[in-house]
Amino acid sequence: MKAAYIHIPFCEHICHYCDFNKFYLHTQPVDEYLDMLEKEFSIYSELYPYASLETVFVGGGTPTSLNERQLETLCKAIKRHLPYKEGEFTFEANPGDLSEEKLKILKSYGVNRLSIGVQSFNDELLEKIGRSHRAADVYRSVDLARKEGFTNISIDLIYALPGQTEEDFLITIREALALELPHYSGYSLIVEPKTVFYNLLRKGKLKLPGEELEARMYEDLMDSMEKNGLCQYEISNFSKPGFESKHNLVYWNNEPYFGFGAGAHSYVNAKRYANYGPLKKYMEPLAAGTLPIFTEHEVTPREAMEEEMFLGLRKKDGVNMICFQDKFSAHPKEVFGREIARLISKQLLTEKGDRLQLTKQGLFLGNEVFQSFLTG
Repeated sequence: MKAAYIHIPFCEHICHYCDFNKFYLHTQPVDEYLDMLEKEFSIYSELYPYASLETVFVGGGTPTSLNERQLETLCKAIKRHLPYKEGEFTFEANPGDLSEEKLKILKSYGVNRLSIGVQSFNDELLEKIGRSHRAADVYRSVDLARKEGFTNISIDLIYALPGQTEEDFLITIREALALELPHYSGYSLIVEPKTVFYNLLRKGKLKLPGEELEARMYEDLMDSMEKNGLCQYEISNFSKPGFESKHNLVYWNNEPYFGFGAGAHSYVNAKRYANYGPLKKYMEPLAAGTLPIFTEHEVTPREAMEEEMFLGLRKKDGVNMICFQDKFSAHPKEVFGREIARLISKQLLTEKGDRLQLTKQGLFLGNEVFQSFLTG
């Protein structure tokens, strides 16, 4: 085990597109939640002794919505129970939340990577999607982080937003690249159930760009990143050499990881676990000294092979067929020969030496490729 994800489900504002497990900060028992989170760390460290984690990722919600005292409480608990040594320690952040004091606390506890949810540099669009920050907050936050010594900074962008034009997204890309950061993520908007946008869409009140415009925006993103020396190492992620997200690569390499917090998922000893999402249901078992597991699923050998394919193909390097064979004692073509041949014939997959990779067309139709390897 070399990776841990920690979920902080609190937000100052709820974005219109977000379907993650989250709660409005000011009405929740935040301190009690942090106490129970430390109990979960403690139980896991006793059940699964490990020498050292290589990646820790604190996400949400908005981890930086915690006040300075709470943030330090969380960092102390992580340091006490989750051995971490010279790896990648990431905190997600909102631009408006990153004060000098919070950055000092994070830095002092070994956090060495920030993932900032920017989404757009258009203030009108930010308001429309329910974001509380504005473009000026992004510049200020990046500047503050650099002054505190953070060099590994990533920002997230979203495209195909309601009413967004191609020119607007090109401006956002230019503004993002002008910051000269080592890592960028870009995602198309997906309207998920139980969100404000989903309700608006059902009522016919949400005007979204069409598929053709969305595809052009994605191509603009890829072209702009490449021209600026950033390698697309995964469908939605771009970095300078050596700045790839080591934590997310654990997921795409289909490796095990711990998941802590309300609604978090774990992959341990060939089993996938999900914690209770509601805070009360999450905290009650921990108060009684047991894990807050809501569901448990033992991954079958077939499911593990399917996951290896559709997760691995997200990476630009694709799936190494020799490694696959070593891991599962079967070659991918023995298991998925028909699917692979069909996708190659449709020019969505290509075979390069020992690797299967998405073609450029496959990047645009990734979901169709991934679905091909799912039999359930």
